[in-house]
Amino acid sequence: MMPNGYGKIINIASICGRIVWPQFQAVYNITKAGIIHLTRSLAAEWVKYGIKVNSISPGVTVTPGLTEKVVSIFIDRAPIGKTAEVKDLQGTIVFLASEVSDFITGQDIIVDGGYTIM
Repeated sequence: MMPNGYGKIINIASICGRIVWPQFQAVYNITKAGIIHLTRSLAAEWVKYGIKVNSISPGVTVTPGLTEKVVSIFIDRAPIGKTAEVKDLQGTIVFLASEVSDFITGQDIIVDGGYTIM
């Protein structure tokens, strides 16, 4: 990316990097907060090379290993009333990877069906 003077890096964090999830998972929460801060730090360092670094923070997304307890906690609070599918994250990722987001760097976009506004 540096030799080309252009690039996009998109990190995947989590809403748990911004909020405390109602069950104990401190290590997960701090690693996701670390990804968000890494995104901001690298964005500041690498923008001079034309590299934009951003992240997304999904809410609960259907993946292998997702438990019913986590789903019920999320659905009870999220205004959208459902969990995300991987396809629900695609639009944000495509946007950040495309040229239309060239003026965006160091940002974390929350994709959570409104969970964190409640």
